[in-house]
Amino acid sequence: MGAAPGVGTTFAMLAEGQRRARRGTRVVIGMADIRDRPRTADLLAGLERVAPRHLCASDGASVDALDVERILSRMPAVVLVDDLAARGASTGVTAGRWEDVEPLLASGADVIATIRISQIESLGDVVARITGEVETQTVPDSFVRAADQIELVDMTPEALRRRLAHGNIVAPEHVDATIQRLYRPGTLSALRELALLWVADRVEEPLLRYMDAHDISGWWETGERVIVAMTGAVGNDTVIRRAARIARRAHGELVGVHVTARGGLAEVTDSGLSDHRQLLIRLGGRYHEVVGDDVGSSLVAFAHAERATQLVIGASRRSRWDEVRRGSIVSQIARELRDADMHVIAAPGPPQPRPVVARGGRRVSRARSRSGWIIALIGLPLLTLVGVTARNQAGQSGPLLAYLLLVAVVAAIGGALPGTATALVASLLANWYFTPPLHRLAVEKTEDLVALVVFVSVAALIAGLVGVIARRTGEAERARAESEALARTTGALVGEQEPLPTLLAQLRSTFALDAAAILVRDDRGGGTTWRLEGAVGTPVPASPDDGESIAIDPTTSLVLVGATLGADDRRLLSAFAAQLGAALAGRALQAEAAQATLLTQANNLRDAMLQSVSHDLRTPLASIKASVTSMLQSDVSFSPDEQLDLLVTIDEESDRLNRVVANLLDMSRLQANTLEPLHVATEIDDIVAGALASVAAPADRVIVDVDALLPAVWADPGLLERALANLVANALVWSPPHEPVRVRATAHGGHVAILIADRGPGIPRDQLARVFEPFQRLGDRSSQAGVGLGLAVARGFVRAMGGELELDDTPGGGLSAIVLLPVVQP
Repeated sequence: MGAAPGVGTTFAMLAEGQRRARRGTRVVIGMADIRDRPRTADLLAGLERVAPRHLCASDGASVDALDVERILSRMPAVVLVDDLAARGASTGVTAGRWEDVEPLLASGADVIATIRISQIESLGDVVARITGEVETQTVPDSFVRAADQIELVDMTPEALRRRLAHGNIVAPEHVDATIQRLYRPGTLSALRELALLWVADRVEEPLLRYMDAHDISGWWETGERVIVAMTGAVGNDTVIRRAARIARRAHGELVGVHVTARGGLAEVTDSGLSDHRQLLIRLGGRYHEVVGDDVGSSLVAFAHAERATQLVIGASRRSRWDEVRRGSIVSQIARELRDADMHVIAAPGPPQPRPVVARGGRRVSRARSRSGWIIALIGLPLLTLVGVTARNQAGQSGPLLAYLLLVAVVAAIGGALPGTATALVASLLANWYFTPPLHRLAVEKTEDLVALVVFVSVAALIAGLVGVIARRTGEAERARAESEALARTTGALVGEQEPLPTLLAQLRSTFALDAAAILVRDDRGGGTTWRLEGAVGTPVPASPDDGESIAIDPTTSLVLVGATLGADDRRLLSAFAAQLGAALAGRALQAEAAQATLLTQANNLRDAMLQSVSHDLRTPLASIKASVTSMLQSDVSFSPDEQLDLLVTIDEESDRLNRVVANLLDMSRLQANTLEPLHVATEIDDIVAGALASVAAPADRVIVDVDALLPAVWADPGLLERALANLVANALVWSPPHEPVRVRATAHGGHVAILIADRGPGIPRDQLARVFEPFQRLGDRSSQAGVGLGLAVARGFVRAMGGELELDDTPGGGLSAIVLLPVVQP
């Protein structure tokens, strides 16, 4: 298998046939296309070859088909078949050579065949987007995947282009725009990557079967957007690297998220999280930090907001009792996660407690509160039962102390509310079971009443202190998260070319919003309308009434969709709004700077035009003036030949002057954006003939090859003729006198491609874009050169007509200009 024609699949097939023949295997060549390649032809020596049958298909095309019967009569062990996707022996339109291979396989022979990655049926749409051409001859995936072995014949794009330039793939005179575009470095790199990925996937299939057969388990990562949970703990770097490999393999985006937790991990330091954030950025990811009610829910909300397809988290390193007591983040995410896969990665490191987060007024997490209630519900009956059993030995003080200990434990774990409730219930139980009179909510002795009051007070005090401590810790953690979030927005404001999208994306991720938008009020026209300045997410609000609105300035509002905001959230959002206001002001300044740049460029263009008028127009005018003055002199007589030379000079310099002035005027129209081209059905052959006539191209200097059945294109005939004339004139200037300029026009997908190729010195690839700049000659010292506007005007005209002008190397040396124009559909 090869990525493109010319990589050497036929050579590799014949070399393998020679190797097997030397081992005594009977090898027969059923089909081999050597195309006048001597080194490939040398590999035919010593191998038995069966000539193909020449057939005529139903559409009139000539088909070289395998002679299956003659091949089978030789009783081969191995048959070599070139180009599986070519037309087969059947005269049907869709029959392929691969169908003629099936009888050979049925006879017991091995078949060594060649195929290109573009000829695999399921990749047709992908290849069409890469090359612009729809592959009409393909092979079903099932047939290719049924092969026992698939070998990729690889070659770098640079080496393949050198083969093309040396004429080892296609003769130089047969190179057209389709071949030029196929052998562009970007196209070859894309086809090569596609072939490598397909073969890698094919190699993975037997590996998976082997792993299943040997009970080997493992993760096989795919995805498009990979979210990795970052904690800053020891071993989290392993999780980040694994997530990066998942994203890289799936050609996806890597996003890291850290949930700021109240009462977070004691072992996690700011330096650890900072190091992991730097690691994420080096691996190509982007970092976010969010504040949420719960770590698991926050991760799930962030994954849904980012439309993640993969969520990667580290395995829990807490003790089993801690998981039972506080709940499992992994189980929680597995229950809540939708439309995404979860990867749990084992990471080294000591067990760690589950982080606890706070948002708004919540003092402890739901899991801790739930654990406190469970301990209270179990502990109160249990202590009561033990106290009643040992009432005669323990008296009243023993149960009260036991209840007090239970209240302290419940408050420390579950917070103030479970602790206070436990204290009240415990006081009632102590009164009912242990305070005389028993089984009545009454107190006979003063000391018993004092004991109960002190018990309730101490219990409530413990619960309250625990709640205050938890709240203060949460407020400190939230303040740290807010300061870091604001620091990141400030960094985006300073470092980004256009910070507004980044700030809106950070805002949406931080608060788990469905969408966020900036709307600007416009009171013109007697009514109030809202203009969208920037947005992320869906649905995009059309007015402030479509969501939560926060004013940035009197005319600008930040609108949030899907937000449930508390007081603390609004305080942070106000800071975000201030940063967004600064970003909007920066955008306005950038727009003013861009306008100033355009004015500067226009001034530079006018200056360049004045310089060209003072120099490039003076030269032809001086030649015309000198010739006319000479002919008007009465004291000098010129022979007819001398008069003819002067008239030719006048004619040539007038044409040159006309081209210079026309290009200057055309460039002025393009710069002023006043060009309005026509779009009519245009025949290419007439336009090419008119362009050649306008430049007075000698017949022996230009070779024209236009397909007879070429479809018409949408174009402005006058502009297209001018553009082609400029390209042909440029090619004639640089092509050596003994090397003609080739003009070829062929159909290329939904376009017509016009190729103008010269044999001049060419242009370095890193300089190709510069030649389209106005007044750019790249060292041009030709006496026939104009003011350096020919290519700039040509591309401007082609783009104005909805086409494109590309430059590439001519195989064998020189420069090729390719004009692509859309065809007129029937």
